[in-house]
Amino acid sequence: MQNDKETIDDGKIIKEALNQSVHSFTPDLMIEQHVNNYSLAENLYGPKMLSVLSGYDDSYTKKNINIPEFQRELKKRINEKLDQLKAKKLLDKDNSINLQGIKLAALTMYTEELDKLTAKGISGEKYHKKANIHGDRQDIKNYKKGDRYRDIAIKRSAKKAIRRGHKKIQEEDLQVFEKQSKGQINIVLGVDASGSMKGSKIEMSKKAGIALAYKAIQEKDKVGLVVFGTEVKDMVEPTQDFMKLITTITKAKASKETNLSGSIEKSIELFPPRNETKHLTIITDALPTTGKDPQKETLDAVGKAKAAGITTSLVGINLDDKGVELAKRMVEIGEGKFHVAKDLDDVDQIVLEDYYDVK
Repeated sequence: MQNDKETIDDGKIIKEALNQSVHSFTPDLMIEQHVNNYSLAENLYGPKMLSVLSGYDDSYTKKNINIPEFQRELKKRINEKLDQLKAKKLLDKDNSINLQGIKLAALTMYTEELDKLTAKGISGEKYHKKANIHGDRQDIKNYKKGDRYRDIAIKRSAKKAIRRGHKKIQEEDLQVFEKQSKGQINIVLGVDASGSMKGSKIEMSKKAGIALAYKAIQEKDKVGLVVFGTEVKDMVEPTQDFMKLITTITKAKASKETNLSGSIEKSIELFPPRNETKHLTIITDALPTTGKDPQKETLDAVGKAKAAGITTSLVGINLDDKGVELAKRMVEIGEGKFHVAKDLDDVDQIVLEDYYDVK
């Protein structure tokens, strides 16, 4: 992908479609809607869709969309691109996105997110409750054969050599950090895929999920997923299967209402029964809207999760005052943290920070 611009562009087309909740491509309808009401069509398909399909700049298309000759050329270009995607088996015969297309879109988002994380730096540290062979630097001990060189305490070793009158650090002077055991975390990311999340919100939430999976699996932890709207649309039990996670999150499409309580209760079922660290992080932009008493049912669900040993945090995107109030009550019950995402570009870093803070 790094050296193949066409493949990257193909992945971006499918990624953009999924983020705009487009299941399949219909050139005639797309062009007709852009001709009738360009602004409304942009809201429906996103500002990038027509550009990535046709190769025309958005401003150029907008200026010429009412010219019949341009419409015919636009349709021709879109059909040619769709034929190419079908030839590459990224679309089915009816122009609908298939699993191969979803996987390419997932890899495209992964490379974009990894480039961003590399540029910004992935910082932070976390501490686990349960024992594991890996751990954090704590006490100092004398070096012995078999200890890792990376655990050598340079300053302590130098001081010991000086005290002994050695001009150079010798093996008998070496000190190493003794590790305090860390244990495995099981973390589930709940992604709001209700209608209001369509477009940039769900794209940045997906990338946050990719960042979490990338970092947590590196740390030998397990990540699960719950994608929810009116009901739970997709879910993955905590796993270290990176491709399964990013493929599932990539195909999420925004639609309908917000069922927070249902997603929390479903996440409880995903966590293992073992006595391990269990944490739920929810990304949402709205109050729950389903159920007889959505807010009470949501708080009850958080209480059930806490009783099952699961802590709950929430990342709020542009929440109103009532949404903020509910979020604060949720994390108070769930003994997690409430994070405000003022900038969509920061959602991935916020999710990673919440992961580092899990204790």
